[in-house]
Amino acid sequence: MALTLASAADLLKEHHLLREIIQGDVWTDDPARIASTDEPFAGITYDTRKVTPGTLLCCKGRFKAEYLNGIDEAGLAAYVAETEYSAATAAPGLIVNDARKAMSLLSAAFYGYPQNELTVIGVTGTKGKTTTSYFTQALINAVSGGKAALFSSVDNCLDGHTYVESDLTTPESMDAFRMMREAADNGMEYLVMEVSSQAYKVDRVYGLTFDVAAFLNISPDHISPIEHPTFEDYLYCKRQIIANAKSLVLGADSLHADLLREDAAAAGIGATTFALHDADNAGTSADVVAWPADTAHASFHIADGDQTLGDYHLSIDGDFNYLNAAAAIAIAHAAGVSLDDAGALHAIESVRIAGRMEQFRDPQSNTLAIVDYAHNYASVTALLDFVYERWGEENPRITLVTGSAGNKAYDRRKEIVEAAENRIANFIFTAEDTDTEPFIDICMEMQGYITNKDVASTVISDRPTAITNAIYDARAHADRFNILLIIGKGNERWIKDHHKHVPFDGDDHVVERMFGL
Repeated sequence: MALTLASAADLLKEHHLLREIIQGDVWTDDPARIASTDEPFAGITYDTRKVTPGTLLCCKGRFKAEYLNGIDEAGLAAYVAETEYSAATAAPGLIVNDARKAMSLLSAAFYGYPQNELTVIGVTGTKGKTTTSYFTQALINAVSGGKAALFSSVDNCLDGHTYVESDLTTPESMDAFRMMREAADNGMEYLVMEVSSQAYKVDRVYGLTFDVAAFLNISPDHISPIEHPTFEDYLYCKRQIIANAKSLVLGADSLHADLLREDAAAAGIGATTFALHDADNAGTSADVVAWPADTAHASFHIADGDQTLGDYHLSIDGDFNYLNAAAAIAIAHAAGVSLDDAGALHAIESVRIAGRMEQFRDPQSNTLAIVDYAHNYASVTALLDFVYERWGEENPRITLVTGSAGNKAYDRRKEIVEAAENRIANFIFTAEDTDTEPFIDICMEMQGYITNKDVASTVISDRPTAITNAIYDARAHADRFNILLIIGKGNERWIKDHHKHVPFDGDDHVVERMFGL
């Protein structure tokens, strides 16, 4: 059914968002009293520059009346806003008490509720969302014949095999429903999507019910005036996925797991659990478990209850990624995917994700560089745990090339230092994404948190220069096995500076060029 002004008003009124409808000199909350309400909208957007004849415009966020200059000439059909703009446009307005929630509901309706044609899987957690989402998509694709779409912080995939770089961890609601419609029209039957805390904070998934919600873990992160004021707020936003799901997959060792189980019970949904065990298969009881198959932790056994699912050797290193693999298998099972096809399950082994645990060897020296997206206490700790588990006996000389995001998540700066300073030989602090804070200020602040007098540190704000310096320094210590951990940006080809994306080669490309690979 096409979306019209009347049906839009009815939908918003049903969800208690509509305050008034404005058309000319008529102000009412009754859609039946508004004329010309039976013409379907030709398009929907939240960008005034994309308004064409017949478009419904959603005025979200810090919208200003001046954005509407010339909008009637562009063909605006109607607008949705928290403030009326009758002085700026002759188009009728739907005045609501929450424009973001309204945008989500209207977008779903405009695109014909595509979520109803898909099994929608939402993956949240402080760390592991991206890798788990990729593993889950690969597994389901192998079982379904390539019918799983993906929304991730790295790429979006709407046809099961073509990956396009994404802008946000969780898309704006309008973009999400548009992409869901494209995925459904492409014959997709499943959608695996990362769900950030901000997705609930700013209503990007408002009104969306997940067939399966995966809650991997939780630890303090994204605490700042522009993200979450407290950890409690961060956790609260993450927990909303449970209240908006039909089933839950839960990391058995997650902090606050008991609270999350209570949330599931309150929502009347069941919980499937997963966990990582030690070499003796000892650990927290869970439905799906993974444990090392060899002393090098290069392969892991995975079992679902009493059913052994075989041994797995992932292309992405690290014990924590075997935990993510166990999560993916639990998620697929909860989504109704059969675990009987061993070949399909092993599809996760070939998964690689640009910028996640990518390893490069220097032909000129005994140096290993690892490029990863680690950017907080938990992920840096997990990365260093992996390094010591794998290469600790070789007594490596470890250099950490890191920065921290500007204007947000201020706690990360100290926490990254605290996670690493007693386990590495050298810090090189450098640029990461920021809005207005100077890179050098963030680097100097991080350097100031060092308390271990035995760890060396350097500030080089230009990121390619910092990586190059780290490589030259490793070659100067050729008598040692050097490990360079280059974290925070992965394979991103830009650095955010003063609200603009400034082109950047990418950490992986800088390493490849220096190593001559």
